[in-house]
Amino acid sequence: MDDGPAIELAGLTKRYGPVTGVDGLSLTVRPGEVFGFLGPNGAGKTTTLRCLTGLLRPSEGRARVLGLDPIADHRRVAPHLGYLPGELRLYPELSGAETLDLLSALQGAPVPRRSELCDRLGLTAEILTRPVGGYSRGMKQKLGLVQAMQHDPRLVILDEPTEGLDPLVQETFFALLGDAAAAGRTVLLSSHILPEVQRTCGRVAIVRDGRLVTVESVAGLRETRARRIRLAFTDGQGARPLGAAERWDPLWQGDRVELLVPPSEVVGALRGLLGLPVADVTVEEAGLDEAFLDLYRSDSAQERP
Repeated sequence: MDDGPAIELAGLTKRYGPVTGVDGLSLTVRPGEVFGFLGPNGAGKTTTLRCLTGLLRPSEGRARVLGLDPIADHRRVAPHLGYLPGELRLYPELSGAETLDLLSALQGAPVPRRSELCDRLGLTAEILTRPVGGYSRGMKQKLGLVQAMQHDPRLVILDEPTEGLDPLVQETFFALLGDAAAAGRTVLLSSHILPEVQRTCGRVAIVRDGRLVTVESVAGLRETRARRIRLAFTDGQGARPLGAAERWDPLWQGDRVELLVPPSEVVGALRGLLGLPVADVTVEEAGLDEAFLDLYRSDSAQERP
């Protein structure tokens, strides 16, 4: 195992008969990063993760995990890799403890963090003696997080990790990600919940229709994309034409309107809009969700004939 990239994809392509799930994806994740992997349903995120974990064989291109082939070198990779699938399926007749024992045996590594993780996630000894078939969705997800991290892997791949977790447990999860980053571990976080990616990740890759749209730092993505302008009007007329600003798809709520405007056009937009009977105006940096939507809108526009 070398000291190169934690993850390296080169022209990764996966086809299912006539359908292409991932198309020529090239991407590098550095050791010690908490890296976000974003895209809508059907964008190819889960297919990519399954190629990284050795569950799928690429049709073309290659995937490397910790410098190794996840299929050919599976026995060498497994002790250093943790994986939480997006659709976690467990044997219902096994207890929680038996499930963790089984999965640790498959990982082929000791589990120095099991007790700590169970304590922090509220999986008591009594809960772990129960059959998994009687667990709630949130309890199963907590068990999935423990199995992915109990052996303190160098790389953790998480597919929609907060599904089913209540807000307090989500805070514990975010703390675990912080601990992983502080310890120099690498985390690949695939999620459709943009605020949690913004909170935890340094860089993100965005995919669409199986292809890479961009790789940027979270800060850079927010900085270069839209600003949110909110206006409140005084005359009670509600929605009205906004002239040139109509091209930014105004969103009306009574006498208030919201626009997402590129940074370079904010001053010009305000000059035109403040000629209207405006009672209040605010301009905010876009969050990752607005940046994501703005990027997708731009990408779609470029593809139109």
